[in-house]
Amino acid sequence: MIVVLKKGIEESVVNTIAQRVEDMGLKAHVIVGTERTVIAAVGDKRNGEQETLESYPEVEKVVPILAPYKIASLETRQEHTVVETGSLKMGNGHVGVIAGPCSVETEEQILESAVRVKEAGATALRGGAFKPRTSPYSFQGLKEVGLQYLAAARDATGLAIVTEVMTPEHVDLVARYSDVMQIGARNMQNYHLLQAVGEVDKPVLLKRGPAATIDEFLLAAEYILDRGNPNVILCERGIRTFEAHTRFTLPLATVPYLKERTHLPVVIDPSHGTGIASLVKPMSRAAVAAGADGLIIEVHPNPKEAASDAAQTISCEAFAELMVECRKVAEALGYQMGDFVATSSTGSREDCNRVVAEEIN
Repeated sequence: MIVVLKKGIEESVVNTIAQRVEDMGLKAHVIVGTERTVIAAVGDKRNGEQETLESYPEVEKVVPILAPYKIASLETRQEHTVVETGSLKMGNGHVGVIAGPCSVETEEQILESAVRVKEAGATALRGGAFKPRTSPYSFQGLKEVGLQYLAAARDATGLAIVTEVMTPEHVDLVARYSDVMQIGARNMQNYHLLQAVGEVDKPVLLKRGPAATIDEFLLAAEYILDRGNPNVILCERGIRTFEAHTRFTLPLATVPYLKERTHLPVVIDPSHGTGIASLVKPMSRAAVAAGADGLIIEVHPNPKEAASDAAQTISCEAFAELMVECRKVAEALGYQMGDFVATSSTGSREDCNRVVAEEIN
């Protein structure tokens, strides 16, 4: 249920109503809007709860939530969530761009990637330190050393860091180094992991599983939201279908469909969604045109030498061209794309290159 409070209610009264909701055996999630405050009362519904809450003089009305996902639903929160951390801003007209290699390979590689994607307009750096691979013989990542290299890249450029966490045991470690924790497609329904990141004060980028329905996707997000973390970014990275001409099928209809059902930002991954480097640019343009709040793209200084996902990785030069084209689409729709939020004293490419050289030496 959504408990809509009357305008001008003081915070102490809001807390009192929230406690009454908790006393009924429900979870109370207070959502402060620009015009009024509402309380999402989540849990097993019993007889009489709605009538009891409606009887309080501070309550304007109580509305049932019809969607199976309660906190993620647009019924609960009419205002679209904006996730902002460091240099990254996504949602409600702000199109963030996360770019970088699939895997952190060397300090020099990740630092060069950071400098060049920032120069092209990226607002965050991606890079995997822990790599879940289909084959146990494939490159599994540099682990904490990779996280340290990512932190050095952030120091050099000011770019926020997005990297994957794979197990509940790694959450604290990854949170120490990252700005956004990524939940990969294989872990979308790893409920212990979802609950663990829900208890950390870091935004979470949640990738849709390759065989997950939209309701399952949003219910996975609900696990994170239910533990108190409001900063969830939904990422469509393609699903498995009978088609074989691309690595996955990238359903861009997901973007407007989710926009009608949730207030959470929606990001598109055209790299995994196609698996083909030449398709990344056109699908990125299409994603922005569909209303996506962001892109996450695999970029490498030398794509052919990438330790993982080389076939879908684009060069730094191709990424720069992609940004020019996508920004035109965004501007035509009235969006702000790649609006870098300065987080340090980093400045020109020359300044970044100097810091990179110092870090490497």
